[in-house]
This record gives sequence, C-alpha cells and structure tokens, in this order.
Amino acid sequence: MIPYMFSKQCIQIFEQAVTDYHQYNDIHKVCPNPFIPGSIENVLYAKCWIDTAQWHMEDEIRNPAIDPAEALQWKRHIDKSNQDRTDIVEEIDTYFFDQYKAIQPKPGAKINTESPAWAIDRLSILVLKIYHMREETLRTDTDATQLEKCNNKLGILLQQQTDLSLAIDELLEDIANGDKYMKVYRQMKMYNDPELNPVLYNKK
Repeated sequence: MIPYMFSKQCIQIFEQAVTDYHQYNDIHKVCPNPFIPGSIENVLYAKCWIDTAQWHMEDEIRNPAIDPAEALQWKRHIDKSNQDRTDIVEEIDTYFFDQYKAIQPKPGAKINTESPAWAIDRLSILVLKIYHMREETLRTDTDATQLEKCNNKLGILLQQQTDLSLAIDELLEDIANGDKYMKVYRQMKMYNDPELNPVLYNKK
C-alpha cells in the first residue's frame, strides 16, 4: 500500500533528479537513473529528469535571436519530450491503479478531477520552479528590487508545494480508504500519431 507521506518521497527524488541534471546541464545527457529498474522510485526520477531537460529546451527556444532552423529542431525535441512525459505519467497512474485495485470503493465514493499521477506531475514542475527561482534569488548581477520580487515568488512556490503535497497525500489516503476511486485514462494525443493526424496520414 502507498505510504501516507508519498509526496515527501516524490519531492526527495525530484530534488535529486534536478540536482543530478545540473551536474551535467546537458539536454542530451542520458538519464543516469540510480534507482532499481521497474521500481516507482526509478519511474519518478526518470519523470523529473524529462521535465528538467525540457525546462532547458523551453529556455533555448525563447532566444529572440535563434535561427529559425534551430528553433524548429528544438520544437521537435520538445514534442518528443512532451510525449515521453505523457507516457511516463500514465505509467505512474498504472502503478497507483495496480496498488489500489483491491480496494472496494464505498457507496457514494467520488472520482477526483485529476489522477494521482497528474498531480504528481505538477509537483515535479514545482520542484523545478523552486530550484530555478532560488537561483534567481542568489544572483549578484541584478538589483535589490528584482531580488525581492524573486524572494516573494519563491515563498509562494514553497507554499504551493506544501499545499499540493498535502492534497496528493489526502487523495491517496481517500483512495486507500475507499472514499474516492480512480480510473486510468490514456491521453490519446492525436497530433503525434501518424494514423490520426491528417497532416501526417495524408502525406502517405
């Protein structure tokens, strides 16, 4: 069964992934996953590594002086990364579904607006935002007003992390107790599928 403080474990793994990535700071670096293959820890680490690499891809493509051909190349990388991210979030939801499949929902049990894995996806992004906002608070090439703004934003992000962590843990507890139930839906993104995107299948 999932421990109640699952969000704490997620944050620890996400922070490790972000720190490890920045030792290389290479978008093309193969994820050096330190966790046992097939474990949920391995999947969470890989998920945040994808998010971290994509964060830096998004920085690159926003360079106003970027060559259009290079921008298109980055767009292709981002599209691939987005699909990888979606796939791994669905893998996390499958894990939760398997963990809770023996739980009989109570009469009147409700479904949540988002699945556990998509909430955890937001937690991974928050860890990234906190890491980079904290970097902004340590800059020495800007003025006090900018630093104050960044410190205020960092405080808000940290509060968001606390609130989202609580919401995730409460959701998992509700599912474990039968007060809520979950379903696993696939995103079924059509634009990446050569059988469903008319621009792609009309080119055949």
